[in-house]
Amino acid sequence: MNLALAFASTAQRNPAKTALFWGDASLSYHDLWSQSLWVAERLRAGCGVRRGDRVGIWLRNCPEFVPALFGILQAGAVAVPINNFLKPPEVSFIVADAGINVLIVDETMDEGLSQLAVAQRGLQSLHTESFGADGDTGAAPPCDLSEGDLAVLIYTSGTTGHPKGAMLSHGNLLANVESCRLALEAVGTDRFAVVLPLFHSFMLTVGLLLPMLVGGSMVLIKTLHPPKNVLMEILQHQATLLPAVPQFFRALARGPAPPALPLRVCISGGAPLPGEILREFTARFPIPLLEGYGLSEASPVVSFQPIAGPWKDGSIGRPIADVEVSIQTDAGELLPPGQTGEVCVRGPNVMLGYWRQPAATTETMRDRWLLTGDIGHRDADGYFYITDRKKDMLLVNGINVYPRQIEEVLYQYPGVKEVAVIGVPDARRGEQPLAFIAAHEGARVDKGPLLAFARGQLADYKVPRRVVFMPALPHNATGKVLKTELRKIVRKSVMASPA
Repeated sequence: MNLALAFASTAQRNPAKTALFWGDASLSYHDLWSQSLWVAERLRAGCGVRRGDRVGIWLRNCPEFVPALFGILQAGAVAVPINNFLKPPEVSFIVADAGINVLIVDETMDEGLSQLAVAQRGLQSLHTESFGADGDTGAAPPCDLSEGDLAVLIYTSGTTGHPKGAMLSHGNLLANVESCRLALEAVGTDRFAVVLPLFHSFMLTVGLLLPMLVGGSMVLIKTLHPPKNVLMEILQHQATLLPAVPQFFRALARGPAPPALPLRVCISGGAPLPGEILREFTARFPIPLLEGYGLSEASPVVSFQPIAGPWKDGSIGRPIADVEVSIQTDAGELLPPGQTGEVCVRGPNVMLGYWRQPAATTETMRDRWLLTGDIGHRDADGYFYITDRKKDMLLVNGINVYPRQIEEVLYQYPGVKEVAVIGVPDARRGEQPLAFIAAHEGARVDKGPLLAFARGQLADYKVPRRVVFMPALPHNATGKVLKTELRKIVRKSVMASPA
């Protein structure tokens, strides 16, 4: 079995059923599978794509994302979803690292594509505007990939400033979809409201693969602002499940009072769910808001609060079916309930490794356990809790951001001597990057031009919203910047601010 065959099977069982809603338009399973076959043939015959080649998907959320993904897989290739918020220099690294020769784009990406073409000679593109729907669902030979074959490369932010490609096999993703199906009790009558970017591993699995493989429907939300637009589409298309990040649920809780919604469950993922948001949401809506946990390297879902309960505040729930979670010491010793250590994951959903990075793979995998870098514990009932992060990472709207990459860019600005970036809480986005900067003696660094420089090389959500200038940054005896001291400065500043 592979993902393309699984989708083909669903489409053949439900050819006339609406698979995707897009505003007032809708596409059937026959429509999406026919387009997938068209994409597969165009990639093979028109672009020379062969088995195992990597093909990038650089798209905003749109209906064509679905046939782009399954078309790549049907062609025997590997799909590489690319964050559409990234700037061309960031995308260029991924294209080169993955060895991508073909990018699937739409016309809104043409300017960025032209910049990429300068750096990546020979790069081909396939535009969604040309997608055809004249395929015959019975004409194409079945995809012969196995569960062990590579299906998707998901690029995650790296502590060195460069992202790493998590290698997810067909088997990894099929296993995670089945586990999610059981955890969410998903059936063919379910309609999944998709509000987050489909390049995100959480949405790729829960918002796209799960509904498409169980014979459900996607309600692909056209615009998120204002939040009432989302509610209108949920009502119009009678969506039953809503996976999103905590900040989205906060916006819904604080928005205009809606009529009764058809949602049977809301799923919070991508970032920890603050208790304040949970309380605000549940006070407004009679709908369960259940927290889950995952990471790209685990396809990505690891645990979930059980729908039937009991629900525990602050918990990421229990491991989903076929997934093991343990708390371990740095030496790999298993810790009992109540003791704090690193959260480790094992199961058929765990990645094959990092693309062309055996050393990084070895550092992250130990005796088939995936070392998540998150610190936590479990209670006597088997519920897990995340209490901290080992890695110096922050989460902006549920997307991983590593300070090192931001620091490397800011260091390039004339006059900057030292940079340190930390995450600070933000009510709307979860966290925001805050940059501390020390200039060279006699140099003047202005915030406006500095951030304008950063925006040219970094996705907008990575650009610091605040900059604090200091004569010098605090260091330890070996010269390392003490970010703990910088965090203390932020805390004192917040405490000193008037309420």
